Amino acid sequence: MTVTPIAPARIDWQALADQALAGEVISRDQAHAVLAAPDSELLDQLAAVYRVRRAYWGNRVRLHFLLNAQSGLCPEDCHYCSQSKLSGAEIEKYPFMAQEQILAAAERANDLKAGTFCMVISGRSPSERVFGEVLDAVRQVKAQYPMKICACLGLLDETQTQRLAAAGVDRVNHNLNTSEAHYGDICTTHTFQDRKDTIQAVQAAGMTTCSGGIFGLGESHDDVVDMALALRRLEVTSVPLNFLIPIPGTPFEGRQDLNPRHCLRILCLYRLLLPAQEIRIAGGREVQLRQLQPLGLYAANSIFVGDYLTTPGQAAQADYAMIRDAGFVLEGPDGDEIELPLEVTQP
Repeated sequence: MTVTPIAPARIDWQALADQALAGEVISRDQAHAVLAAPDSELLDQLAAVYRVRRAYWGNRVRLHFLLNAQSGLCPEDCHYCSQSKLSGAEIEKYPFMAQEQILAAAERANDLKAGTFCMVISGRSPSERVFGEVLDAVRQVKAQYPMKICACLGLLDETQTQRLAAAGVDRVNHNLNTSEAHYGDICTTHTFQDRKDTIQAVQAAGMTTCSGGIFGLGESHDDVVDMALALRRLEVTSVPLNFLIPIPGTPFEGRQDLNPRHCLRILCLYRLLLPAQEIRIAGGREVQLRQLQPLGLYAANSIFVGDYLTTPGQAAQADYAMIRDAGFVLEGPDGDEIELPLEVTQP
C-alpha cells in the first residue's frame, strides 16, 4: 500500500502577528516555520509582519550614517571581518581620524538626513589615548549637530561606558553576531559572554543598546532563532541585521549561503520576536537583498545611508527613491517626520 505523506499544516501568519502584538513570544516551532516557509508564502509573511512594524513605527524609516573612524590592524580573529588579523583583504588601514575629518563626516551625515551618527573603531578595546579622542569627538559633534550618537568601540567595561554616557553618547553598538553555540566557529579571541558583558555595562551606564548579528556565517536555523531570543532577553533597543559580504581575503570569502527570500524571512522572524525594537537592515543589504530591498522595509524600520565599514553602499539618492516609491517617509532625530530630499550632492 502506498502511503501519501501528509503536508504540513499551513501557518496562519496573521495569527503570529497577533501574538507578537499581544506581547507573546512565538514558539520555537513557529519560529522555525517562519524560516522554512515556501517562497509562495513570502508576501503573506511580509503582510503580517508589516502590521507589527506599523503598530510600533508607522510608515517611518530611520536613517543611520556609519563612520569607520579607525580601520584595520585589529588583533581579533572574527572570520567574516576584513579588518581582523586573519584578513588579507585590501582595505584602507589608518589610526583614529583627526577631529576635522570626523566633523566633516558628521556634516555629511546631517546633510543626508541621518538621525544617528555611528562612530566605529577597529580593535578589541580602545587604548586610553584613543578613548580620550573618541570622547572629544563626541562632544564636538554633539555641540554642532542635532543627531544622536552611537559608538562602536569593541569590548568595554563599566568605567568606560560611564565616561561615554557623560560625554553625550546616546547609544553603544556591540553585536552578538550569532548564537552562543555557533560563536566559537566565527571567532576564538573573545567569547559570546564577553559581548553580553559589554551590552550589560552599557545598560548599567544608562545608555541604550544597539546589538544584532550577521547572517550567512554557516549558522543553522536554530542559531538564527537563538540569537533573536538572546537579544530579546537582553532587552536591546536597536537591532542591526547584517548579511554577509564575502570579502576576498577573509576566511569566509567563498560563502554563498544566502538568497534574497531567505534574508526577508529572517527579517520577518526578527520583527515577530522583537516587535517593538528598531530593526535595521545593515551591511550586505545591497549585496544579498538586491532587487528585493524595498520589501525589507515592510519588516525593518531603519537602514544605513552611505557606506559601510570597508565596503560601499548604494547612492543615497537610490535609498531616498526606494523609501519614497514604497510609500514610506523619513524619521528625524526626534521621531518627527521630515521631508525626503529630491536631490543629493554626492561626496
